[in-house]
Amino acid sequence: MTRYLSMIAAVLVPLAVLAQTAPRVFVSPKQGQSKSQQASDTAECKQWANEQAPPSNTPTGPGTHGRRVAGGAARGAAVGAAGGAIGGDAGKGAAIGAVAGGAIGRHRSKQDQAAAKGQEQNDWARAFASCMDSRGYSVK
Repeated sequence: MTRYLSMIAAVLVPLAVLAQTAPRVFVSPKQGQSKSQQASDTAECKQWANEQAPPSNTPTGPGTHGRRVAGGAARGAAVGAAGGAIGGDAGKGAAIGAVAGGAIGRHRSKQDQAAAKGQEQNDWARAFASCMDSRGYSVK
C-alpha cells in the first residue's frame, strides 16, 4: 500500500508546482509626461480597467473543489476496483483508486481556477495597457 501511495505522490507533487502569476505591466512616458501626470493617468486607467475587466465573483480556495474531487474519487474507485479484482482484492484497489482519483480531481479543479484567474488578470492588464497607450505611454 505504501508503494502505491508513494507512486501517487511522485505524480502529484510536481503537478502542484504549476501556478500562474499575474502579468507585470511596465509603463514609461513617450511624450514627456511628468511624474505627477503619470501618477494621475495611472490611477484613472486602473479605475477604467477595473470597470472593463471586473474581478469575477466565483468562489475559490478551500471548499470549492468538492464536485471534481467526488467525481475523481468515483472514477478512481472504479478503476481501482477493476485493478484490485485482478490482483485478488477489489476493495483495497477501490480504496486506493478513490484516494488517487480524489486527489487528481482536486488538482484539476485548482488548475481550472488558476486558468480562469490568469485569464482575468490578462484581461485587466490589456485594458490598463490600452488606456495608458491612448494617453501617450509606452506599455510593455
